[in-house]
Amino acid sequence: MAKKLVIKVTAGADAPERCSQAFTVAAVAVASGVDVSLWLTGESAWFAVPGRAAEFELPHAAPLPDLLDSLLAGGRVTLCTQCAARRDLTEKDVIEGVRIAGAQVFVQEALADDTRALVY
Repeated sequence: MAKKLVIKVTAGADAPERCSQAFTVAAVAVASGVDVSLWLTGESAWFAVPGRAAEFELPHAAPLPDLLDSLLAGGRVTLCTQCAARRDLTEKDVIEGVRIAGAQVFVQEALADDTRALVY
């Protein structure tokens, strides 16, 4: 089994089930002791902003703020550099603990030994 999991979530409120699945899988992996790196890209980039996860609703799904909190506590959360720039977001705009990094870092993480990558 992979010791590391990199998850790129491209969906936000525009595709709530896909978005929720990505956060849920990431949070379950963290709870299982897996080293998790969650990447916020596309419309999910907005969840790096304080309060935005609380606006997300999906019946029968775990609350997104709870999932995000568990990921910040036990894994890594990264906002895509280009996605941040397209939304005029800087480090001062995002939740404490969220880093902003680009494709080079994603590729480095995704291709590391004992790592699996998923894209939602």
